[in-house]
Amino acid sequence: MRWSRALVCLLLLVLAGGGSAGEESPGAPERARFGEFIPASPLLPAPAISFVDLAGNTVSLSEFTGKIVLVNLWATWCEPCVREMPLLDKLELKSVKIYLDPKSTVERAFKVQGLPTSFLIDRQSRILGRVEGAAEWDAPKLLGVLKSFLGDDEIIKASLHKARP
Repeated sequence: MRWSRALVCLLLLVLAGGGSAGEESPGAPERARFGEFIPASPLLPAPAISFVDLAGNTVSLSEFTGKIVLVNLWATWCEPCVREMPLLDKLELKSVKIYLDPKSTVERAFKVQGLPTSFLIDRQSRILGRVEGAAEWDAPKLLGVLKSFLGDDEIIKASLHKARP
């Protein structure tokens, strides 16, 4: 399979578990910097998007309702994106699932301004906030944000790739 020059990949971390920890997002900073979590205010529904798995089956984001989801959009040609990937891998991840986004619908649906960009989605499929630019996912501050929404939940990793048609 050939990849396009503008390969867009989406990393989806499904943070499973019940409970209502972190239902309220932390207070919004006056001015967020690149790589910092920017809480959403108000919480809006995540866009209705779907992905294609490696077998060609369509999977909707709504199928992850009831779980915390981290959607990370990145590209192979984007140096900050590539630097960010090993930091995401440092999170305790249990299993890997791969999905494709062949028409770039995810990037358009989230109205992404630049790469990398990540969105944290709650158990009710609302956008809790975003991170614009490369983030230090293993840093205490960002881990604290994630844990505030998770409690002791497990983390599952899945990647979504935009392939050249």
